Amino acid sequence: MSGHSKWANIKHRKAAQDAKKGVAFQKLVRAIMVAAKEGGADLAMNIRLKTFVDKAKEANMTNETIDRAIKKGSGGLDGENYEELYYEGYGPGGVAVLVESLTDNKNRTSSEVRFVFSRNGGSLGEAGCVAWMFERRGVIVVSGEGLDEDELMMNALDGGADDVENNGDGTFSIYCTPSAFSAVRETLSGAGYHIASSDVQMTPKNTVTVSERGTASRLLRLLDALEDLDDVQNVTANFDIPDEVMESLEA
Repeated sequence: MSGHSKWANIKHRKAAQDAKKGVAFQKLVRAIMVAAKEGGADLAMNIRLKTFVDKAKEANMTNETIDRAIKKGSGGLDGENYEELYYEGYGPGGVAVLVESLTDNKNRTSSEVRFVFSRNGGSLGEAGCVAWMFERRGVIVVSGEGLDEDELMMNALDGGADDVENNGDGTFSIYCTPSAFSAVRETLSGAGYHIASSDVQMTPKNTVTVSERGTASRLLRLLDALEDLDDVQNVTANFDIPDEVMESLEA
């Protein structure tokens, strides 16, 4: 299992813990509002909105809260005006970092992101400096005991997936294009697979190996600090930490 995949799984567990504390709810509400504002309130016609609504339901958000967020975003209710901003930079070890945010105060968010980069051994770059190293893909993680990889791959490909990766810890990551995301997710769910997490996100085209323990520790500290910012929705980086280094960091 690559360090990047292991970090992604740690993020999913952390998101589940944050959801219990209510931290993730506000981020999901913002995402639903912006998706509804940009693509309309019809889930059948707005794949991005449907994705966030599904995530909200997975986090046990009430239908009332979801409906209210959709109405705010689509103009049915008064609400905050959020805009989507991307920040690009480099972390320890020359790792490319892409930060996705939703904010109602650009100056505040920019200042916070810049501070976190500088405090944790990174540097904020100009727009476009690393975005070309990433592509938007649907990522669905399934888990369960004794999963048959060949059978899972057949089901995933039938649903429209591009690739299946064995994470080595009892979970598999299924990748697909954003347009096929809903169909792949529904196919896997209908086949009885437990979906641990699912999202349409930026993923790295290639990775940089970070094998020095101190550098890896500083990098993960930077990524965690960025994730913890209220206005940040998602953080992606093109790194790979060898298993033995990752395990030493978790010890």
